Amino acid sequence: MRSKVAETLREEQIEAVRGMTPSERIALARGLAERGLNLYMAGQTVDRATALKAIRRDRQYGRRYSRCMDESTQ
Repeated sequence: MRSKVAETLREEQIEAVRGMTPSERIALARGLAERGLNLYMAGQTVDRATALKAIRRDRQYGRRYSRCMDESTQ
């Protein structure tokens, strides 16, 4: 069952984003990314460089090695 309140809020958010210019959308995305990074740093009690390194490592976890990527760069 869906929540009417959550659905209404989601619709309002969608309309707010639709009203933004592309540069405002980019600024919003960067702001959200920075906020997420700050939350990660606070939760893990690490500095910025360590947090970025851990996030990059986690993004690669579980991905398969692809030889074609090595061949395409030569």
